[in-house]
Amino acid sequence: MANLKSAIKRHRQSLKRRARNKAVKTRVKNVIKAVRKAVEEKNKEEAVTKLRLATSVIGKASQKGVLHWRNAARKVSRLTRLVNSLD
Repeated sequence: MANLKSAIKRHRQSLKRRARNKAVKTRVKNVIKAVRKAVEEKNKEEAVTKLRLATSVIGKASQKGVLHWRNAARKVSRLTRLVNSLD
């Protein structure tokens, strides 16, 4: 454990950020699973609505710095292609 006051504060901050990042990453994974499940069930309308939500969640994660912007773009692109394959 850190001894300096600033190092103790930095450790506290890192724990908070870690918890927040973990929550955001979990949310991203869950919305992606929801889109994939809707596609698997061949439910176009549900897949489109879930994709819209997933795009929003992934974009926010990217803005917060939890995901790299290219990683986020790749996830959105792959999900979009998957939903569009339902035609």
